[in-house]
Amino acid sequence: MKLVKMTPAIAVLALLAACGHNATERAATGGLGGALVAGPAGAVVGGTVGAATAN
Repeated sequence: MKLVKMTPAIAVLALLAACGHNATERAATGGLGGALVAGPAGAVVGGTVGAATAN
């Protein structure tokens, strides 16, 4: 049941992490999106995912 509640948040983080042209922009948008969805912990996860998805 917890996974069902987290699925939309994970999807939003993945979409926001893909925004930007370089690692800095992707980490920033991922961090902001994560903070909006899940607070401080989401900001850390979003920033990490954003930086990791940079080419």
